[in-house]
Amino acid sequence: MKRFAIGADIGGSHISCALVDMSEGHIIKGSFVEKRIDNQAGSEIILRAWAEALRVIINAIGKENLAGIGFAMPGPFLYDQGIAKFDASVAKFEHLYDVNVARELAFKLDLYDSVPLRFMNDASAFAVGEAWVGTAANVSKSVSITLGTGFGSAFIENGIPVVERKGVPPMGRLWHLPFKHGIADDSFSSRWFISRWKEISGNEVNGVRPIAEEASSNPAAKALFTEYGQNIGSFLGPWLREFNAEVLVFGGNVSRAWNLFSKPLQTTLNKSGVTANAAVSTLKESAAIIGSARMIDEEFWKSIVPALPKM
Repeated sequence: MKRFAIGADIGGSHISCALVDMSEGHIIKGSFVEKRIDNQAGSEIILRAWAEALRVIINAIGKENLAGIGFAMPGPFLYDQGIAKFDASVAKFEHLYDVNVARELAFKLDLYDSVPLRFMNDASAFAVGEAWVGTAANVSKSVSITLGTGFGSAFIENGIPVVERKGVPPMGRLWHLPFKHGIADDSFSSRWFISRWKEISGNEVNGVRPIAEEASSNPAAKALFTEYGQNIGSFLGPWLREFNAEVLVFGGNVSRAWNLFSKPLQTTLNKSGVTANAAVSTLKESAAIIGSARMIDEEFWKSIVPALPKM
């Protein structure tokens, strides 16, 4: 097998991609490329922008040396077919609806027919990267969550996403499950911090960072992160016990305030009988890139194909 693959993380406002050494699971130094994307643009503009970012890496390595391209892609998306299903409900990439992204990008990049383009849910790709060479590399069962504008999750056993089993939520997704007076996404995404802080202090902020910067001197800000850690610990506890998770990995923008909520989180988990250790991602933004590139390994690809339609 060719040694190098591209991993691409598709975000709502950008594409981040890099060349990954498939023999060791690390990003090749100097290969990282990021490009801003207007997610409300037409399909041709979006696809061209994605292709331009990927082409920088392909031109550097030579397409004859490329094993394939893996994409960490948000949903809704037909991951096994490479077809976008974004619609008005997600408020991004709507003009890509029903577009065969795999076919269009392969054409724009003028790739050989033997070079695969493969797709996985972005939260699953993050978790796969962490299980391959990151925080969860030395355990068999892990749960990874990404916290930012949304709440992503994935359950991993022996490196493979688990999407359908007793004790695992359908598709491995937790964001839509009930919590308090709403759903988990309401309580654990960055929106909760913004609204809760306004409720407590009367001040409006545009994200978690301004509140985190006050935590060392403002008891109310510190208490907010304690509340958050306790809440997410009580929500995740039953799932972690049922799955027998050994590690709980946190990523995403909210995880940058890890030192402020990790202790109340772990204390809450321990009180509920959870033995898993909570830890912050070691790979950070690289996890989804590395995890998506993993799909180019044929043995790994065969092992995850049955799960893709259920992501």
